[in-house]
Amino acid sequence: MFSPLPMKHISLQVLTADLPSASMILAGLNSFSPDNRPYAEEELPDVPGQHFRECYAKAKARLDKIASQVGFTPSAFSGDIAPISEQQLEAVNQWLGQAWESCSDFEESRRRHLEERRSIDQLETTLANFRHLHIDLGQLHGDKQFLETTIGMVPRAQVSQLKDALGLDNYLLFPYHESDSESHVIIFGSGGREGSKLKSVLDTAGFRPLEIPPELHDQPEAAESRLIQRRASVEAADKELEETIRAWSESADQELRQAARVLHLAAPYVALGEAARHRGNLSRLQGWVPAEDIHLVEYALGEKLPNAYVLETRDPRPDERGLVPSVMRHSRLLRPFSSLVMQYGVPRYGEVNPTQLFALTYILMFGMMFGDIGHGAVIIAVTLLLRRKLRSFTPFGIAAGLSSILFGFLYGSIFGYEHILHAIWIAPLTDPLYMLTVALLWGVGFIILVTLLNILNHMMMGDRIGALFGDNGLLSLLLYAGLLGTGYSFYAEGSVNLFWGTLAVLTLIGIFAHKLVEQEAAIGERILVAFIETFETITGYASNTLSFLRVAAFSLNHVALAIAVFTLANMMGDMGHWITVILGNVFILVLEGLIVAIQVLRLEFYEGFSRFYSGDGKAFKPLTL
Repeated sequence: MFSPLPMKHISLQVLTADLPSASMILAGLNSFSPDNRPYAEEELPDVPGQHFRECYAKAKARLDKIASQVGFTPSAFSGDIAPISEQQLEAVNQWLGQAWESCSDFEESRRRHLEERRSIDQLETTLANFRHLHIDLGQLHGDKQFLETTIGMVPRAQVSQLKDALGLDNYLLFPYHESDSESHVIIFGSGGREGSKLKSVLDTAGFRPLEIPPELHDQPEAAESRLIQRRASVEAADKELEETIRAWSESADQELRQAARVLHLAAPYVALGEAARHRGNLSRLQGWVPAEDIHLVEYALGEKLPNAYVLETRDPRPDERGLVPSVMRHSRLLRPFSSLVMQYGVPRYGEVNPTQLFALTYILMFGMMFGDIGHGAVIIAVTLLLRRKLRSFTPFGIAAGLSSILFGFLYGSIFGYEHILHAIWIAPLTDPLYMLTVALLWGVGFIILVTLLNILNHMMMGDRIGALFGDNGLLSLLLYAGLLGTGYSFYAEGSVNLFWGTLAVLTLIGIFAHKLVEQEAAIGERILVAFIETFETITGYASNTLSFLRVAAFSLNHVALAIAVFTLANMMGDMGHWITVILGNVFILVLEGLIVAIQVLRLEFYEGFSRFYSGDGKAFKPLTL
């Protein structure tokens, strides 16, 4: 429950002819993860099914390309499970190759139509720059013997100055259209002259030339009409092509579905990879299975495998812990929390699975920071309304809403009103110092708990040195206790308690000595590094503890925001009062609710998981149908 499921390593020896059947049986159980480490290479030198995998890869690639062209979606798997022979796979691959020859023509036609549409779009964009010219655009293309023509755009603020400057060189400038920031202009001058300063003047004014494509060499209205006809022609060709593709897809539907089924059933054998090896007629397959599923594996193999086999099981060796996949099975209520834990990382095999702790502490902190009966009820209602979109995260929203309602009763708050219900525990703003103290004590307890979990993890891994001297080990925990006791005794009594002070000093010396010994460098560098890391340990505990003050800060902030809303509402009339109250509560729900959810996640990840959870385990990826 509090760690990944115990695993067994299995070794299955079968006849090579039965290996595809064995892969299908194991895939149907959804409990076998192949172990692809090299093994028995001298006794079993070959990896079976190399040609089968190559054929599968070609067929799968072809089917994927065909599906993308014709919109084919394989149906859900159903029917009898039977191993696929190499001859069946080759036949499917050959048919898919022939089918792709037809589909590749579809792809090429679509590409041509797409390029044509893009060309039309570009021409229409270009034509928009000349729409206000009522002349044959072909006459503006290039220079004539006695006339030089330039057309383009210039910033509106530069038009007057540019016109004057060009006039000095006997050029004429005519604006023919103006947009928000630019003017479209035509510039005329006598052609064939040498030494013209036109280009330098235009560059200085920010002039951008406009090219007139050959397709637009006509009156703008006539060019536009041709583009409309071209677009209509492309759309008609598109429609005809899609009809052709639809007809082909309907005629080939059965064959496509059969090909998809064959590839589906061939996938488990392909996925074995190097977990299977063979020599002649004998093959061996190795992998990992949850210990609780071993009896299912034995029963399925005994019932369905046609010939004799040998199944050997053993516990993981200590040196294999980093290779053993982690299997975590949770109830529907804990699955959304498990998903969030997985965002941080997969637990190592044998490491504490923090999902239960995460779920409990996350929900409690969310409620404490966002305690309000009305707001919690709205969260639940919205979650239920969106349950089809939230899916597995629905329990997460409901749990957060229930926690908010619980603390709403404890705080006596309903939609920010604190005079309707009497607080069972305390209204946060009546004693902010008390709330901060509670949050600080919560943080102390949380850090002590996760440090104990870190010690437990090291002990389970057989790392006694790490459990005692490592970061967040036993010595660090005793230092934390000593610092807490010293600080509290000084605060309460005005002097340092001898026991706590001595504990803090001795553990500090122990941590410094360990860090000094584990370094491999010159003595001066070792002392400096040991001092910095020891100091970092102290500041880490202090900063992590103080971070939990935000639990109280947000509970106070929640009330303060409600007071601000009511203050604004009281300044309005009757209608404005209720509108302000409603909108203010929506604002609190959306903005503060989101911030609180993120802040709680931050506390869990940075102040919690970083102390005990490595998150670098290997995910369990079983053979599956």
